Amino acid sequence: MAQTGALIDTLKRELKAQGKTYLDVAKALDLSEASVKRVFAEKNFTLHRLEAVCDMLNIELSELVQKMNKEQRQLSQLTRDQEKEIACDLILLLITVSVISGMSYEDILNTYDIPETECIQKLAKLDRLKLIELLPGNRVKLLVAPNFHWLPNGPIQHFFQEKVEQDFFSSRFDKANEKLIVTNAILTDASNALLQKKMERLAAEFNDLMQEDHSAPNTQKRGTTMVLAIRQWQYSLFKKITK
Repeated sequence: MAQTGALIDTLKRELKAQGKTYLDVAKALDLSEASVKRVFAEKNFTLHRLEAVCDMLNIELSELVQKMNKEQRQLSQLTRDQEKEIACDLILLLITVSVISGMSYEDILNTYDIPETECIQKLAKLDRLKLIELLPGNRVKLLVAPNFHWLPNGPIQHFFQEKVEQDFFSSRFDKANEKLIVTNAILTDASNALLQKKMERLAAEFNDLMQEDHSAPNTQKRGTTMVLAIRQWQYSLFKKITK
């Protein structure tokens, strides 16, 4: 099942790389666009449908599998010690997040007040950590997988929770490029689990968009953070009056 999911994720990236949409897939499979979206969301492709979509993309199914295998050999997450090393160095953390987001060496220097020598030193450290390959001319080749993520409850996550949380939520979220939705409900465990799966799919789409935007000029991009959270929780003051 994990292999099937990874193959469908690779197929989605290939569709986007070729500028194809779900509507194009719907026409190739003789399905409605809504049905195609559901098939992708559920990752429920038959072999016949996979081959049909590959034909539309003019690639062999074996090529798609090779792309998937190549992606799986890339780094999907760091060890706890590696994350701790990055989290303890603010400049290194800044540069790490920047390169994963698609910024080049020149973009970093143009955006942040970091000396060239220090920037190169930090990039060299990321090279040793196998996050990137530092090429001649200080060009950066990302070695992380498209689904790269920080360790759950790891040093990087702790850093953002402790240092960034208050700053992040200090906004009124009333600008065109901001949004805050807070909603409450009494849910079953099954509904909670379903929402968590939807959150994971949204996070994957966020990552896909970041991959697509890598080639866009840095002047057209802005640092963007999305926080998705769900938990069984009750405000502490309410707990005091709860039986």
